[in-house]
This record gives sequence, C-alpha cells and structure tokens, in this order.
Amino acid sequence: MRTRFERVTGRRDLRDFCTLTDRLYAGEPCHVPTPRQQIRRWWRDGVPMYLLRDATGTVIGRTTLHTDAAFDAKLGRRCQLFGLTEFTEPAAGPLFDAITAHAAADRELLFGPVALLPNQAGGVITSGYADRGFVDSAWNPPHYPIAYEAYGFHRRFEADTWICPVPTPPQPKPSTYIKSDGVRLEVHRGDLRRLDEQLDLLRGMLNDSFAQLGYYTPISAEQLRRQTDGLAYLLDESLLLYLTRDGAAVAFVLCVPDISEFLAGVRGNLHPVNQLRLLASRRRYRREAVLIIKGVVPRYQGHGYQRLLSAHLHHNLYAAGYTTLRSTYVERDNPASAAQYRRLGGRPLHGYTFYAKER
Repeated sequence: MRTRFERVTGRRDLRDFCTLTDRLYAGEPCHVPTPRQQIRRWWRDGVPMYLLRDATGTVIGRTTLHTDAAFDAKLGRRCQLFGLTEFTEPAAGPLFDAITAHAAADRELLFGPVALLPNQAGGVITSGYADRGFVDSAWNPPHYPIAYEAYGFHRRFEADTWICPVPTPPQPKPSTYIKSDGVRLEVHRGDLRRLDEQLDLLRGMLNDSFAQLGYYTPISAEQLRRQTDGLAYLLDESLLLYLTRDGAAVAFVLCVPDISEFLAGVRGNLHPVNQLRLLASRRRYRREAVLIIKGVVPRYQGHGYQRLLSAHLHHNLYAAGYTTLRSTYVERDNPASAAQYRRLGGRPLHGYTFYAKER
C-alpha cells in the first residue's frame, strides 16, 4: 500500500484529522468521539499531529507523536507517546511503521494510545464491543487490539471499565457528620460557587492517592483546569463528594452526568451553539452517570472512608433519578477499587489496555 505520513500544519489538515472518525464510525452507535474543541486546543498548544493518506490523498489513519518528561521518569524509560490513534483495518501496519520511523531518535519505547497521558484518556478496549463507550473512555472495533498485537505491541496496565445499576439503597443514608473516638468526619458535596477551590482540593488528594499507580503522573493546576473546562455547566453538585477528617480532606469521588449520546450525536463538536443545546437539555442526561475518579489519601486507606463516600454517592444517585453508573478504567491488580462496583451489583464492561513496544 502506497501511503504518505504528514504532519498536520493547517486548518484543512486539522479538519481532516477530526473528521476521520466520522467516516470510520459512521452508523456505529458505540463510539463516542473526543471533543473537537479539545483536539484543536492540543493542536494550538503544539502537540504534533499526523495524518496517514493513501495514494489518492484520502486519510486512512491519524495519530499524535509527543513526549512527557514526567511519564519518562515514572516508567524509567524514554517513551515515544502516541495518541488519538485511529485507522482503517488495512492501514494499521503502515501507520505503525510510520509511528516507529518518526519516533524521536532517543526514544526507547513506544507507548500508547494516550491523550495525552494515561491518567487523562486513551487506551484500547479488548472486549465488550457490543456495549457503547462513554465520555473519558475508549471504544474501538475488535480489529484494533488484533492489529496492535500482530505488530508486536504488548499490553500494559490491563484494566476494566465497569457498569452498575443504581438500585434502591439497602440502608438509610449515613449522616454527613460523624464523631467517633475523638475523630470528626464530615462529608461535603460540590458547590458551583466554590468549584475552583474544591477542584484544587481534589487535585491534592488525587495526586497523593494515585502516586502509587504505575502509570500515574501528577496533575498540575493548569492540567486540571483544562481537563475540567466546562464542568461547571455540566456538574451535578450531589455527585462531587469529599470527606474531611478533623477538617483535613482525606477521600473524594467525582461523577458527572453521562452526555455520551449527545456527544456522539454532534460528532464531538461542542461549538457554542451545541453547548447551549446541551445546557438547555441537560436534564435529559441525568439518568446515567460516569464515575470519573475516586481516591483516598494513602495514610488513611483501609479505614472504610471510600465505602462511606460510596454509600452517600449511591443515595444521591438514586434520589436524583439516575439508573446506571459507569466507571472509567480500574486496573485489574486493584481489587479494592473494583469492590465498590461489585457491592452495587456491577460488572466489568470493557476490557481495557495500553500498549508498549521496544524500538
């Protein structure tokens, strides 16, 4: 197959980059595209984006090629990261050839797909193809993992996403204020008037609680601001919860209403008019939710604090009329994190992995 691999240098190329998924997933209800505004922001920030074209000039693949010093330090390797990686079935080999050939000379390991880091988004699903994807998670056809592994990529950080019903809570809602053995525990909920302050509080707990995970690199205040851009008009305040112990924040959980069907319907294009449409119809999307992140500061793990927050979350979901909760990926060697979903009667939804290959 004759192909050419070229960097996105102008708006026409960027449009081709964004619309490739429109063609690849036309008529496919399971795929949820990355918001185009996010892709454009990354391009404006200088993230190198590439297109693979066939002999006629038709785009048959895309990817980013970028690096991150913090991730290199975490893995102890100089990694060539790639992400937003999509391809037609025949284009897999030529695209992987191009990624290998254009990786920086000092890079030892190819790692991806990540957008832009594993703790942000990316990954490949390896099972559950009949179940739709959702925001902040991946969905791809079955030939993707086959193509990666045929090329010599190996799975890293295998995980599962989860789906849970929201049944009637079996116990009364716990108190939001508990004092026992001289310790004062208090559950707090989201407040749009204090959202920036609360998100920064969550960032500190997030970085502390996830530092032990092999893929995680600390999130800066600027990264968090970008990742949560637009959260204010989407947030259900009852689904952002955190726990303080004698006034110090020790555990948290953040869920958002699942707008995946809207995002798929507008092909990932959240331009201002579509944002207004979403805002006007947001109550339609308060029947299903996505658990984005949860954690406990390491010093206080094993005290049942996440279980306490989970009980409050369950009650809040039920009271607000939610019927389904999905979760972004949980590594398979982290059974304590998956236990919350099992208690709700949940099941693994998609098998999930990242891929690595020595150069």
